[in-house]
Amino acid sequence: MSYDVEEVEGVAPPAKARVEDAPRERDYLSGFLAQKPAGDSPGEPGGALYEAVIDALKDIFDPEIPVNIYDLGLIYGVEIDDGHAVVMMTLTTPNCPVAESMPGEVELRVASVPGIATADVNLIWDPPWDPQKMSDDAKLELGML
Repeated sequence: MSYDVEEVEGVAPPAKARVEDAPRERDYLSGFLAQKPAGDSPGEPGGALYEAVIDALKDIFDPEIPVNIYDLGLIYGVEIDDGHAVVMMTLTTPNCPVAESMPGEVELRVASVPGIATADVNLIWDPPWDPQKMSDDAKLELGML
């Protein structure tokens, strides 16, 4: 195998990129910094209406346990859309003595929140309630912490 060797005296430098002489600004953050934070939607977590519904739920106490139903972990979810609230909740057991009256009380209390026109309560059993769903405040109140 043979190789040809060629000697070169010099190589022409590559062409330089043309850059305008205008001063460059750090504009990569200007759009981001100009944005205003999106306000909380009233019906979403953190919004005023949502928090008012949660406060109303915290005023309802289980008659057998001295803890409100929200901290007890009986509320699985709250959805609010155009003044209509839907509360998904459970009870400690299907044979709970307040199984007939508790959903009605929840519906009345939630519907009484200013800004809520109608309320529905969906009583669900899956997943079943267990003491691990209680907030730390409820566990402390019941001497479980």
